[in-house]
Amino acid sequence: MNKARRTFDSLFRRALGCVLAVCVLVPAARAARVKDLTLVEGGRDNQLVGYGLVVGLAGDGDSNAAATLRAVQNTLLRYGLTVSPQDIKSKNVAAVMITADISAFLKPGARIDVTVAAMGDAKSLQGGVLLQTPLLGADGRVYAVAQGPVAIGGFLGGAGGAGGATVQKNHPTVGNISNGAIVEREIPAQFVHDETLRLLLHNPDFTSAARMADAINLRWPEASAQATDAATVQVAIPTDYRARHVAFLADLGAVELQPDTHARIVINERTGTIVATSTVRVSQVAIAHGALTITVTSNIGVSQPNAFNSSGTTQQVQSTQTAVNETKGGFTVLNEPPTIERLAAALNALGVSTRDMMAIFQSLKRSGALQAELIIN
Repeated sequence: MNKARRTFDSLFRRALGCVLAVCVLVPAARAARVKDLTLVEGGRDNQLVGYGLVVGLAGDGDSNAAATLRAVQNTLLRYGLTVSPQDIKSKNVAAVMITADISAFLKPGARIDVTVAAMGDAKSLQGGVLLQTPLLGADGRVYAVAQGPVAIGGFLGGAGGAGGATVQKNHPTVGNISNGAIVEREIPAQFVHDETLRLLLHNPDFTSAARMADAINLRWPEASAQATDAATVQVAIPTDYRARHVAFLADLGAVELQPDTHARIVINERTGTIVATSTVRVSQVAIAHGALTITVTSNIGVSQPNAFNSSGTTQQVQSTQTAVNETKGGFTVLNEPPTIERLAAALNALGVSTRDMMAIFQSLKRSGALQAELIIN
């Protein structure tokens, strides 16, 4: 019995190693700066959007869509040219949407990156140039103006059509213009109210918020930092910094603390990526995992009739072979609840597929043995 038990234990430690074969481990939490964990209230980014035209597409533009023709007509009217939509061909033009994020405190004249995406049935934006396009905020006001050549980071080549072939890399209907928009209006931003500012945590957590308030109070006892909820830390500006708000924010951002992390496993089925935090725990559990493979092959042969066959024609004969292969699965009991580090070290030996690992994690979660949040994307 003791020998069998030791064999089971050995099999389990080998079999369990398969679960995290491609698991990315997050090491134990280390000290992080306040500026990396929070956002100062009032200093948020804002989104901009605009509708424009990309020209010079060498026949890869929209196929005479009504909206594109109307946009071309309106553009020409701005330069004193009056034409009817029937006289316009839009093969070299594509209607696009332009999006961008504008940071707080940017002054007029600063430049931001923009993303350009085709709205119609244009095949590619390769080689195109975006015409001057105003970018609007949620309030309908113009905050930036975009213009310039579009870089798509890919291509679409080939003849296409019946009998043709095309080769595509990435998405040729979406591109970027680096520094393609000029800021025309500053977004008002105020981050200090009544000599008090609020820090907003990127990852809300009660423990992290409390630790942050304690670390700030340790540095400036008169700062009176207080965690009001899991996502907010309110800080009163010390007397020495009352006239130097920017200097206080600079020093405040350098304060270090150890944030807390949730026990969480994130699985991306599309890419086969598994990420687990160091706080994941597994209760005492028994695991058995085997693999069943069914292979079906089909071959087509030729049957030649004999001389007495009245039909006298050659016939095709299809033969099918089916093979079933089931590997042995180990079943044993894990007596000691391991950490994710020990789990990874123990289970990396077997080498099963990522899909099998995902199935094992889901089974552990359903059984209640996985003491962590399981997220599947």
